[in-house]
Amino acid sequence: MKKILVVSLMAIFVFTLFAQHNNKPVLLQVSADPTVSIKIMFFAGSQNDPAGKEGLAYITSQMLSDGSTETNSYETILEKLYPLAAGYNVLPSVETVTFTGRVHKDNIDKYYPLFMDALLRPAFKEEDFNRIKSNTLNYLNTTLKYSSDEELGKAVLYNEIFKGTTYGHIISGTITGINSITIDDIKDFYKKYFNRSNFIPGIGGGFNDQFVTRIQNDLAKLPEGEKVNNPVPVPPKIEGLNVTIVNKPASATAISFGFPIDVLRGHKEWYALAVANSWMGEHRNSSSHLYGVIREARGLNYGDYSYIENFPNGGSRQMPPTNVGRKKQIFEIWIRPVPNETRHFVLRAAIRELQLLVENGLTKEQFELTRNFLFKYILHFAPSSNEQLGYRLDDAFYGISSNHLDIFREALKNMTVEDVNSSIKKYLQFENLQIAFITNEAEQLKEALVKNAESPIEYATPKSEEVYEQDKHIKVFPLEIQEGKVKIVDVEQLFK
Repeated sequence: MKKILVVSLMAIFVFTLFAQHNNKPVLLQVSADPTVSIKIMFFAGSQNDPAGKEGLAYITSQMLSDGSTETNSYETILEKLYPLAAGYNVLPSVETVTFTGRVHKDNIDKYYPLFMDALLRPAFKEEDFNRIKSNTLNYLNTTLKYSSDEELGKAVLYNEIFKGTTYGHIISGTITGINSITIDDIKDFYKKYFNRSNFIPGIGGGFNDQFVTRIQNDLAKLPEGEKVNNPVPVPPKIEGLNVTIVNKPASATAISFGFPIDVLRGHKEWYALAVANSWMGEHRNSSSHLYGVIREARGLNYGDYSYIENFPNGGSRQMPPTNVGRKKQIFEIWIRPVPNETRHFVLRAAIRELQLLVENGLTKEQFELTRNFLFKYILHFAPSSNEQLGYRLDDAFYGISSNHLDIFREALKNMTVEDVNSSIKKYLQFENLQIAFITNEAEQLKEALVKNAESPIEYATPKSEEVYEQDKHIKVFPLEIQEGKVKIVDVEQLFK
């Protein structure tokens, strides 16, 4: 009876998924908070980039946060914000663009006009456009390709999984797309998508009712327009093991692999799957299983993690990000760089662990340990009202009428190991994967993968007998990879 009640409550919490968005503000009033947070989430992102102008949503959003307004030059804005110890920025994503700022409430009267001016009266100056465009091209041509193989690997993985869909290019766009964008393109995109019908405002912290009215009145000055309801992308079916090897000079190899999943937060099965994912590879947490197998027991890299939601910039953050929601998610395993000579072995080890999870599920003891850990760990996801506001906006995005984090903890209280293992069987698999390597000597790796060659490993320091025994199985773990499903791409050819 208790279980039926929980299911019924969750059904109430989750109303029609991706319901029609409205402008009703998300309010999180915390009188003891000395700051005020503002987040305006617009329902347009990189998936709305026109063909041939990939990156338009990104450039447009950067022009709002890092450009001049009709009132102030960009330099003047920075000068006025500095004594307020505040700023504003923009978070562009695939589905949304969120314009956000935070300031001490004592400075709100000086800060707010600057914040709203950037959103309502952007100048779209040529010099700002050229600076932002140059920075974006530098990121695509150099930074992403040569400063972070981990982020590069994840970008390649997502592009491959969603090839041919509106998710099929990274948020920053493509080099050709960025070069084709004009000021008029930006003005048109702003007018079409940053309109008065296509957003949800969020306010958190120590604000009053008059401030809410002020924001609503000001946002009514946005351009006229329509709500945007983008269709859910349908990624191409993955058959077998498909490998993309990005060839570049590299002293270590970054590996990412995954596949689309058909479950989103708000559904009961998502919370059960989240427990399995936490056990497998909780982000930057040494208690996770994959971390124990690859890093702790073998000392091969810095960490190994898994995800059931998009987690951008994982190398620079500990807790899950907000306001990067997607209607279509993937299950992803991220293997931080390993020595090049171990790359085949490590891929085998990771896929083998995924197979064991799918086939065996969690034991009751593993389930209880992970559930108890998560029940407390979730409390650290959003310690401030600013972060809590981000989650509340995500609730609106996903169509969750209550609070996702509260639902999560409530679901954990009543969850069983059978619930978790049922979700594993339903949503996880190991036979149909997209795999991305960032490495050197790509042809050598391709040959080893296609031949299913043994991948013995040697350690600089002694390991336990258990590790050596496992290695006998890992080095010959079968990976059936057809030659036609392995492609090599030179790093310079990416994101063209």
